[in-house]
Amino acid sequence: MNRTQFAELNAFVAVAERTNFARAAAHLGITASTISQTIRSLEERLGMRLLNRTTRSVSLTDAGEKLLARIRPAIMELGAAVEDLNEFRDTPTGTLRLNVSSVAAQIVLAPVIKAFLAAYPAIALDVTVDDGRGDIVGGRFDAGIRVGRRVARDMQIVRVSEPSRLIAIAAPEYLRHHAPPKTPQDLQRHNCIGLRTDRQVLEWEFAKGKSKIEMSVHGSLVMNSMDLVVRAVLDGIGVGYTIESYVTSHIAAGDLVPLLTDWSAGHHSYYLYYSGRRQLPVPLKVFIAFLRQLQSASRA
Repeated sequence: MNRTQFAELNAFVAVAERTNFARAAAHLGITASTISQTIRSLEERLGMRLLNRTTRSVSLTDAGEKLLARIRPAIMELGAAVEDLNEFRDTPTGTLRLNVSSVAAQIVLAPVIKAFLAAYPAIALDVTVDDGRGDIVGGRFDAGIRVGRRVARDMQIVRVSEPSRLIAIAAPEYLRHHAPPKTPQDLQRHNCIGLRTDRQVLEWEFAKGKSKIEMSVHGSLVMNSMDLVVRAVLDGIGVGYTIESYVTSHIAAGDLVPLLTDWSAGHHSYYLYYSGRRQLPVPLKVFIAFLRQLQSASRA
């Protein structure tokens, strides 16, 4: 296989995994027009269409599905082989690709990015914020960061946040016009702001003693971004539901009021997770060590 053929196959895998030419081009560090021409050349050389293209979407043909299944493991293995050479460098280098939820991005990642990049200037961070399940294997990410209950059981995990409870919240402005709920059932009379992930609106969980409740909420607003949910709650639109550590500063400032605190669900932590590969990429290895060092220092 010559260099051009490898570049074509690598570009094909990038587009197939992201179902988007622009995102694939950004990942490979080339222009969208270049990757489009590369895929076109591959299809012409093979004499068959590999991707179905419309103005809004990209999908695999049957031939494309078969080709992807065969070459993706090989591309990943080649990348891992090159990554293994990083062990011989005096300074860790490479790109660390992370898939994180929006809350994890704010709680875990944002506070450490500057210090990590300063400590490892030869490492580049490539972060995707995604409130879905975060398929790090299919998306070819090195690791993800999510609340523990949303991490697949076959993943290796490292806890990267202190436990925090899930709470309902509202702004003082909203509560001036609506009596605070005394039980979870009272929320049925409130305008609850829903969070959608993976095409489902998350249920709200409450617990008091041995009583546990998982309930669907209803309201005039559903969004797929926790940032927007909190923004809407701050604006007095309705009642929201999130992990307490995400809104600590707003609560301390009096901009948000915790609700049903005696019904708060159990404490949850965020975890960095990765597939059980035999050899960790060096950027991921040093990032894990960096986070552990910060945690040890904060507890000292």
